[in-house]
Amino acid sequence: MTAVADPFARPTVVRDPADPAPLLDGRLRDLLAGRTIVMTGVTGFIGEQLLWKILTELPDARPAVLVRRKGSAAARDRVVSLVKKAIFAEVREAAGGAEALVDSRIQVIEGDLPNVPALPRDLDVLVHCAGDVSFDPPIDQAFTTNVVGTKALMERMLEACRDEDGTPTSVPHYVHISTAYTAGRRRGAIPEGPQEHSVDYEAETAAGLAMRELVEAESRMPERLTALRKEAERQHRRAGYLTTAADTERRRTEWVQAELVRAGTERARSLGWTDVYTFTKALGERVVADLGADIRVSIVRPAIVESSWAHPYPGWIEGFKMAEPLILAYGRGELPEFPGSPDSVLDIVPCDLVVNAIVAVCASEPAVGRPEYYHVSSGARNPLTIADMYNHIRRYFAEHPLERTAKPGEPLPEWDFPGSSSVGRLLVASELAHSVAERVLARAPRSDRARQAARSLDRFRGRLDFFKRYHSLYNEYAQSELHFVDDATLALTRSLHPDDVATFAFDTAVFDWKTYIEDVHCPSITTSVRRMDALRKKRGARPSTMKDLSRDTAGSSAVAIFDLDGTIMSTNVVEQYLWSRLPELSTAAQVAEVGQVARRLPGYLLAEQRDRGDFLRAVYRRYRGLDLADLEHRVDTTMAPAILSRVSPEALARIQEHRAAGHTTILITGAVETLTRPLRQYFDVVVAAELATDADGRCTGFLARPPLVGESRAAWLKHYASLHGVDLTRSFAYADSQADLPMLQTVGHPVAVSPDIPLMRAAARSQWSTVEWKIKPTTPRWRIPR
Repeated sequence: MTAVADPFARPTVVRDPADPAPLLDGRLRDLLAGRTIVMTGVTGFIGEQLLWKILTELPDARPAVLVRRKGSAAARDRVVSLVKKAIFAEVREAAGGAEALVDSRIQVIEGDLPNVPALPRDLDVLVHCAGDVSFDPPIDQAFTTNVVGTKALMERMLEACRDEDGTPTSVPHYVHISTAYTAGRRRGAIPEGPQEHSVDYEAETAAGLAMRELVEAESRMPERLTALRKEAERQHRRAGYLTTAADTERRRTEWVQAELVRAGTERARSLGWTDVYTFTKALGERVVADLGADIRVSIVRPAIVESSWAHPYPGWIEGFKMAEPLILAYGRGELPEFPGSPDSVLDIVPCDLVVNAIVAVCASEPAVGRPEYYHVSSGARNPLTIADMYNHIRRYFAEHPLERTAKPGEPLPEWDFPGSSSVGRLLVASELAHSVAERVLARAPRSDRARQAARSLDRFRGRLDFFKRYHSLYNEYAQSELHFVDDATLALTRSLHPDDVATFAFDTAVFDWKTYIEDVHCPSITTSVRRMDALRKKRGARPSTMKDLSRDTAGSSAVAIFDLDGTIMSTNVVEQYLWSRLPELSTAAQVAEVGQVARRLPGYLLAEQRDRGDFLRAVYRRYRGLDLADLEHRVDTTMAPAILSRVSPEALARIQEHRAAGHTTILITGAVETLTRPLRQYFDVVVAAELATDADGRCTGFLARPPLVGESRAAWLKHYASLHGVDLTRSFAYADSQADLPMLQTVGHPVAVSPDIPLMRAAARSQWSTVEWKIKPTTPRWRIPR
């Protein structure tokens, strides 16, 4: 029987035995003593732990960090904040505080990539950790950071190591932190060496940087703007032109961003890489090889970096990396299937092993002009398949379930790994189902049931978007058949001094995956999630902008502005008109009038969807000929009880709380001013629609002034505030319709009351309070107040 060769067997020889990788000939603290180590990216995941390692384990090394200013925070301020983190506690206390630690041990260089300032002339080692670590950045951003920034940094380093006439004064060691996935869409064994490709990085960089200008220009073409404007109008027409314009511009900028991301992905895949991140990192390696011909160069290629195995403590991690969103989504029951191949190797490596490898590489002495490559990975000697990862995660969450899940009480999803095509078809079907549900919901009347359906649909949309994004980003990685050879890395770790092994070892075969995933990694990443879930449970549904007024100190400098229809009162202007008109008509005339209103009702509804002001004007035309004084008398004597019966007790209680707090209470409505007379006892200011009358006091069918709707309410409120010294940031607004979005955005404490679905969604995005004020009229809607 013929033996079948293992396609992923570790090659016995991948390097020339006569040209071994540089090994270590002493303790790392001695090899790096007195050396100036310049670092970029220290505010990032790997860079932060690398700085901690140097400060705690290499007492005689001299770290210098390149950090950019961020807003008003100077580079030094950011480094001081960095060393205030818990992992620096011991070394910080020994130095006498964060500022003392920075001043005594760390040289701070303020700068950015690619705008790199002059570097220290005594630098010995430069570790470039900074880079865009997103898998799908816009194409110009990826090139700026990973290619242009790398080139600028190396040029500055070479300047620092030459005198004025260009003569080299020293030979620095440049350590470039790349990624193992610069191999792209290759298959099989990937040696520790330069990636083979013929891509012209200068031409690709020029094209990638020019892409933003091209896409920006296309986004301003009339056809594109028309499509975006119509999308915005469909959603925001009732709020006003400025709101629509702002949303159109938001959509345009989002479209530009999405197109730049798509351009990067497609260009990378057209040349054989999975995404623009790995593509530009590969081109960055080529820049390093070209500019590093006369210096010592090492390129470290970590695989998928996750939480630490041991240092500074098991499970240490900063933020969520590649696997965490997927793990948490599975634990919440939101990831029903996975597109990966169950036998694909998921090449994960703990962060502390990567940092230890970087320190060891810094202490090595590669030959000038001959870059050394190191894969810091686990797949060669300690492989973890996607099926293994799934089993570990499933076992962990089965024993330690999360509090909040997509479907409480239901078991965790069971993955069958049907393949990428099947998962893609599932996504298409889900998109179609969501689209149909949205169309149905758009035609549903406003109700608690409709809002609950919208919330469920939004949760489904969120899960669907998450699934789509990660299917697009990680599908290639989840089906990878790459095998990263790590002979040089293994040789380097085996050359560690015996006294350094406990602190600096980076052999990825020394731990087992069950312990790492189930006992270290998953508990670490779920701790903060469980804490937040417990906090939400403790807080319950307490809204964020529904402030406790008993402790409010704004007094008369704040206002509380309330919409009427649908907010504090269960009525509408058509119903109010019938209340006003029908009592003066005969029975036959009443029937005729109701019939005419019913026939016009579809037109009224269409007018309201287009423009609330046009809708009000159309309804108020029917008041023509009505005696206004007679209407006022009927409101005061017979209609007041019916009007007040439609007011929510919860709304009245909230209004009284505002008055007790000293706030000015304002009612703003499109309803006829006469019909608000019973409510004046609760409000300091009433702004309503005023009917125009003729010389006999009869209504003309027109308004005395334009109705305050949409953006005009916000404008009125701002003007009122300027006249009366009102602090809008401490003021309150209550409304139920998306048309009132501009007014709600004007105050510091907006509250959506029994909102329509667009306003409910806007409130959720902005983290505003949403409350339900129940209204139970004592008389049926069809009964006319008499």
